[in-house]
Amino acid sequence: MLNPKVKQGIQIALSLAVAVWIFWFLYKDIELASLIAQVKSSNWFWIFLSLVISLLGFWIRGWRWALLIQAEEGKPVTSNRAYHAVMVGYLANLLVPRAGEVARCGVLSRTNGISVGHLIGTVILERSIDLLFLIGTIFLAFLLENKLFLSLSGDLIDVDNLGRSLFSNLPLLVGGAVIGVIFFYLLFRRFRNHGAINKLQNFGRQLWTGVKSISTLKNPLGFWASSIAIWIIYFLTMYTVSLGIQSTANLTPSEVLLVMVMGSIGMVAPVQGGIGTFHALVAYILIQFGVSETDGKIFAAIIHGTQVMMVMVAGLISWIVMMRIRAWIKPDKT
Repeated sequence: MLNPKVKQGIQIALSLAVAVWIFWFLYKDIELASLIAQVKSSNWFWIFLSLVISLLGFWIRGWRWALLIQAEEGKPVTSNRAYHAVMVGYLANLLVPRAGEVARCGVLSRTNGISVGHLIGTVILERSIDLLFLIGTIFLAFLLENKLFLSLSGDLIDVDNLGRSLFSNLPLLVGGAVIGVIFFYLLFRRFRNHGAINKLQNFGRQLWTGVKSISTLKNPLGFWASSIAIWIIYFLTMYTVSLGIQSTANLTPSEVLLVMVMGSIGMVAPVQGGIGTFHALVAYILIQFGVSETDGKIFAAIIHGTQVMMVMVAGLISWIVMMRIRAWIKPDKT
């Protein structure tokens, strides 16, 4: 049996190696001169504006998190302190994938005396809500850019022949669907206490319970409004950068929305800061909109690079701020 720290170290090294390999594979044929020329020709007013908008989004995320934390223990959490903890979390994610959730809970527990377990519970709920919004955003992008979706699927599947085949075998398909529903229903009933199925059911129940619990918050409307605002800000961050780069300045808002969706999916990958996966998916979808492969990759590098630098600076500042705050000590009731 490997030591847990050694095992974790191997996992971190592997994820970083995968990220670096994807990044190298994408950019190995791009000349540095092309990147420098694109950077010089960009309108940096829009790119700096995107960073300001992004910072506002981080603060709103901190404010939303503070709304969720209704612990009776410790000190009440202010929006500013929650924001600093969030930025520490983003900084940690650049080093170790998924470590940010634990890091931000740890620093806030230290300064406010709230148990890490309670804080992690709020983060899980927050991430679950974000997942629902991501699914909704993907659906919205599909509605706005359905022709592109159908075109991309047509490159992989002969849609016309598939449609005729489905129609000619409709009775068989309906019967198979009914049998499939019955089969999975019986399967879930038979193995409902099995580890994987039990975890899936528990996740669904916890998600539903969490969504219902939002109505008990002091400001449920603020929670939902801030959740919507966060995704609007994600879009505005991407849109302002697209305006600042010549090759993407003519993209429509719906096209930028689809680019944002692909970038969000890339950031979900278990690699440090979405390195490689973000670039690959963003560049791929830009190529479908007629942007050259080189320009698409450079666009991805500029937006990701500026965001990473901003997170590093703001995250370090937030870490210093949180470390300068004295650790919370439980008052003696005697």
